[in-house]
Formats: sequence, structure tokens, C-alpha cells
Amino acid sequence: MHPHPLSQMCTSNGQPNVSNVHETAAENDGKPKAHSALYALQLRAFINAAEDVDVDPDTIEDLLDGLEDGDGEEEVYESDVDEDLDLESLALPAHEQHSVIEESGDLDDLEMETEVIERLKREADGAWPKEEIRKMMHHLKERGMSSFVREYVITQNIPIVKLLFAFGISLCPELRTKQPQTMLYFLRVAMSKELHLREKLPQYNTVADAVSLIQASKRVVVLTGAGISVSCGIPDFRSHNGLYAMLKERGTYDLDDPQQMFDIHYFRETPAVFYSFASQIYPSNFTPSPCHRFIKVIEDRGKLLRNYTQNIDTLETLTGITRVLQCHGSFATATCIQCRRRIPGTEIEKDIMEHRVPFCTVCMEAKKEAEEVRLAAFKKKAKKRGRKEWEEGSDEEEEAIPVGVMKPDITFFGEKLADDFEHSLEDDRDKVDLLIVIGTSLKVSPVSEILSHLPHSVPQILINKTPVRHINPDIVLLGNADDIVQHLCEQLAWELPPPVGKRLEVPSSARPAKRTSGEMMGKTEPVRVAKSHVWLFEGAEGGKWVRDIEERFLQENVKSESRTMQGRVPNEGPEAKKSRTG
Repeated sequence: MHPHPLSQMCTSNGQPNVSNVHETAAENDGKPKAHSALYALQLRAFINAAEDVDVDPDTIEDLLDGLEDGDGEEEVYESDVDEDLDLESLALPAHEQHSVIEESGDLDDLEMETEVIERLKREADGAWPKEEIRKMMHHLKERGMSSFVREYVITQNIPIVKLLFAFGISLCPELRTKQPQTMLYFLRVAMSKELHLREKLPQYNTVADAVSLIQASKRVVVLTGAGISVSCGIPDFRSHNGLYAMLKERGTYDLDDPQQMFDIHYFRETPAVFYSFASQIYPSNFTPSPCHRFIKVIEDRGKLLRNYTQNIDTLETLTGITRVLQCHGSFATATCIQCRRRIPGTEIEKDIMEHRVPFCTVCMEAKKEAEEVRLAAFKKKAKKRGRKEWEEGSDEEEEAIPVGVMKPDITFFGEKLADDFEHSLEDDRDKVDLLIVIGTSLKVSPVSEILSHLPHSVPQILINKTPVRHINPDIVLLGNADDIVQHLCEQLAWELPPPVGKRLEVPSSARPAKRTSGEMMGKTEPVRVAKSHVWLFEGAEGGKWVRDIEERFLQENVKSESRTMQGRVPNEGPEAKKSRTG
């Protein structure tokens, strides 16, 4: 039986063995040596990577394990270098790493550090042939993270230390002894870095290209987030006026982080926090947006492979979309956290709207019966011992009987997504021919990894109010999502179905004449950023990201014109031409 592949950090059969390097870097005359500058550099980079790659608290604790004291941890988080550190820091060339050591003041250890870095570099350079690395990266980009881990970590049983060499990352000796789950986190960071470098498909750049892709596609995956429900009156979570901001501003509850309202452990202790705000996102009084209806049209035309939604408001179902997967659950049902009885979500709707914590009626009845039995037993004792003893002993012997809280079947932080999520991704990855992302910042794993899971050769269209900086879609349409999809529908000659709900339906005879997207948005056409793949609609919030793209394209245009001028033959007279050609 093979040892667990994640725990096998090094081998003796030609694969990385770091014992001699570790001894040099970590020991000094038999005494523990202060952590190397390389260790601090890589540790900071891995911690910073947690902003984009999901990491559990145990892994963070393991990462910080071994630091001498609390000041060491603070230094890791608050170093002046932190703001500029990214994953490139994990694979610095040796001469750059030397400069970091020099700047850190560890000049006495410079020679030792240099020796260690050179050994790491030689080890990495000889680990993989270039053709094998190309094959591995292609596997990752076309088949995703899970497939890569199954193939190379589990099936081929390759130590993660060696796999990281293929990504250009040579772990310092101190990090090679971390726990298996931490080593897997290192690999996920490396894979994420590579997947975020997805090469844009150069043939798709314009709004017209987006229209053509939608027309030609037959199996569209649509990934949606809170942004498609904002126009319905449901707040998003992370914007400056979103749900988390409201919770923080109110200051009623002492939370380390507003996200704790969706933390399962915190919910079990203090469910009142969640129920004080649940009515803000409960779907009973909301009507589907044009984005919801756009997805419905895609499905009605037989093009929708699946709608993966991070939303819990069930507005997709209300719209009539059937091929929808509610990745984070929904309010449609609720389950008792004690007895696990499941009920329709409508049974706790009144409690939600009135900001009360709903309790399980079965558990409440069981508590009532148990209290009656207990009370009868105490009364029986009281008759034998006397009334005074009964009164004095009742409080001491009374036991608190827990009552189950009803929790909507929403996936909280700390809970695993339903198996349907992974099964659906496996089914869809070999079928999808177009990905459309609408109204999401792609911050929450594992839904954010859908883009990593799908083949990089599948075209991607992003529709969002703000850029999503850690992905590289082929066409970016920034602005109010409703305006954008209505513009696309006009170009596609599609008509959105009317809103669902009697109170907002307009009689057919009273419906106004069809308006152009320009009339609806107050502008005739979206604006292209230079000659890029980025287009700005009403409500776009691109900021510096957009300005940087525009500047880059303008610089490339100047360089192109300069090359053209340099290669152009000067004007020549007839005699000169005749002489040259003769």
C-alpha cells in the first residue's frame, strides 16, 4: 500500500530530497537559526495569496507555526514589503533574492543564504524537462485543478515539492516540512497563479463578437452572483452599501468580520445576527431582473447548459429557469440544526420578516414534554421531602433542554457545498462551448474556481459593474448588468419575457413601443477602451484598471506606428527607382 501522496514530501529515488539543504539553512552550531530572509519572503507571499485562494484557519496556523512570538506574526503581516508582494516573489531569480537578503540586514548570513538558494535553483532546474512542464500546464488549463491533483498527486504519487518546481517555485527548507493540507495549499496557490494567467483568445474583442458567440453557442454555462439581483432591491454583500457594510455600520453585534453572520459556527452560537438581517435578502417581495430573464431566454432557445448561481434568493426559479444549480443553497427549505428535520422555507417566513429566530416545532414539543415529565418527578419528590425542599432543589436539578434552531438551507462558511456542485461541473466541462459571467466578484471558493475548472479554450464573456482583476476573460462588458443584457438582446433580436409577478405585469395593450438600448441607457452606444476587449456601459466602475488598459494600448499603438515608419522606404525619384530595380 502506497503512503498518502500528500504526506510524501521527498523521496530517495531521484526526487527532491532537502535534508542537506535544510540542515544548512536551519542549524547553526547546534542552535536553531533565525528564519531566513527567503523563508520570510515566501511566507508573506503565500499569506497574501489567501486573498484569492481559499484557505482554512488550520492552514494559516500551520503557516505561522514556528515564528518566535506574536511580534513575528505581526511582522509577516505588516512588513513594508507586503503591499508589493505577489506570487512572483515565490520564484525570484537567485540574484534578486540576494538583494532581498541584503536589504533585510542579514549580511552575516548572506553566504549561507546564497548557497541554499543556489542549491534550490539547481534542484528545480533539473526536476522537469520542458516538454513535460508544457504537458502538465496544458492538462491543468484544459482539465482543471481537481483533475491535475488526481493525476499527478494521487495517481502518479509525485511529491508536491517536486510539482511546485514545474510552476517555477522552489520552496525554502522551512516550508517543506509543513502539514499535508498546507502543502496542498501551496500547490493550489501555484495552480491558481497559472490559471489566472489564462491567455485571452485573441479573435474575440468586441460587443459584436459577444453577440456572435451567443448566437452560435449551443451549450452555454452562465455563472451569476449578487449583482444580478441588486436591481431587484436585494443588496449585494461586499459593495460599499452592501449587506456587510450595513451590518458593520449598525454596530449592534460585536463581530470580528461582518462575514461571520454567514459562519456556521457563529450561527450555532448566535443565530440572532443572521436573522436580524435575513429579511434584507429574503425573496418574497422581489421580482426577477432583466438578467434573470436573459438567462431564461437562453434556456428557452435550447442554449443553456446550466446556470450556476451563488445567490440564495431563488429568483432564478421564480423566473422559470429549470437548468439552475443554486451553489450556496437557498431559502426554499430550512433544516433544524438539532434534529435535522427539513421543512419548506415558507414555514419560517414570518419569523424571518419579523427578525425572530425560528425554532423547530418538533424540538419545542419534545422540550415541553420533557419539562412536564421533569416537573412531575420533582412534584413527586416534593410530596415525600416536603414543599420547602422541592422549591430549593428545583433550580439546582433543572437541566437546560436544548431547542433546535431552524436554519435556511444556505451553505454557510464552514459548510461543504452539496455534491451536486462537483458532479455538475464534471458533467459540464466537456460540453460547454461558452461561459458568461454576470454580476459577481468571484471571491468565494469553490464557485470562484469554476473558471479554473473549465477548459481555457472555451470563450469567456464577463458582464459586471467592476473589473474582476484575477481573471482574464475574452470580452469584458462593464456597467449595469441589466442595461448590458438588454443591449445584447437588442443586437440578438431577442425579446425579454415580462417580469414575473402580477403587481408588476403590464397589460399587452398598454405596453410602450420598443425602445433602443441607447434610449434605455441614456447613451447611443457603449464605449470601447482604446482598441481593447473592454467596453464601458452606463454605470461602469473601471477606475485605474481601465485607465491602465487604455494607456497600455496607446503605448502599443505608438510603438507599432514607430516600427511602421522605420520600415517604410523613403520616397525615391524615377531615376533612383530605375537604378535600384535594374
